[in-house]
Amino acid sequence: MSVTERVVIIGSGPAGWSAAIYAARANLEPLVFEGAITDENRIRGTLPLGQLSMTTEVENYPGFPAGDLSPYLKSSLPEANVPFRDPHMTGVTGPELMELMRQQAKNFGTRIVTDDVVSVDLSKRPFTLKTLEGQEYTAHSLIIATGARANYLGLPSEDLYKNRGVSACAVCDGALPRFRNKSLVVVGGGDSAMEEATYLTKFASTVYLVHRRGEFRASKIMAQRVLENPKITVKWFTTVEEVLGDEKKGVTGVRLKNLQTSETEVLEAGGMFCAIGHTPNTDFLAKQVKTDDKGYIVYSLPFRTNTSVEGVFAAGDVADSYYRQAITSAGTGCMAALDAERFLATKGVH
Repeated sequence: MSVTERVVIIGSGPAGWSAAIYAARANLEPLVFEGAITDENRIRGTLPLGQLSMTTEVENYPGFPAGDLSPYLKSSLPEANVPFRDPHMTGVTGPELMELMRQQAKNFGTRIVTDDVVSVDLSKRPFTLKTLEGQEYTAHSLIIATGARANYLGLPSEDLYKNRGVSACAVCDGALPRFRNKSLVVVGGGDSAMEEATYLTKFASTVYLVHRRGEFRASKIMAQRVLENPKITVKWFTTVEEVLGDEKKGVTGVRLKNLQTSETEVLEAGGMFCAIGHTPNTDFLAKQVKTDDKGYIVYSLPFRTNTSVEGVFAAGDVADSYYRQAITSAGTGCMAALDAERFLATKGVH
């Protein structure tokens, strides 16, 4: 068995790399498990570099205004790590931002393992971790930054147009040119769907809210806002049967099916937003850390990233069902690294 690591970070989104940058600069020599490159992870949306690596333009991450980033990317990243860049892009893309974060962490001495942690033993310290490839590691502290994957409908056509008009985050993507002044479709009936639909009215000409039941699960005040909004049309007892589009334009519409009459109709639309929830990536923890009823890790102290297990910290969407933004994830990644550093100091681990 190898030497016990001071800090192990599981996850490679904004939270994981921010934690790695801070931990590395504190001379803790963090070890990051960025995830395995497998078909299962591709289908689940849990490949290395997190959810952000599956988006296109990122307009709301501070420090990256519109401009030609090509020279900077070429000078900052190894040639093999520079993502393909559409010449029409004017700002940073998700894959580029994640590669830059990864490289920054690496520059400070972060070590990276391209493998999944499949189980952990948190019953005693040092903690024990086992990976998909059968390796075993021990650690004095852990930072869980495994994120949460968006739930989708599971349609082949939906998968075909992800990031080309199909999205699961209106705040992330709604202001993009492809969605402006066009009809858009939101799928769902909870508070998240109400928020997504209402937010998208800032940019869309019309928002169609598709819901399989005859009433919303959302809170009454959120539902009332939607029902009173003249730019939102609700499609009750309806499901999306197929996402329509072409190679050039991406999404051009959706085919709907009424569950009461079995009739179908085609709506012209420039995009579809799935708002049917997220699933936090916490299965590997086997309930050893306290979570809420949806599986999100619960912080044990206000304004700290401590979990219910001493020495285990959480950052990013795995502990956040509310904001789910790259910048908030990065912020809690920084906090988790500082919390881990202070914890180790109290234990005499330097």
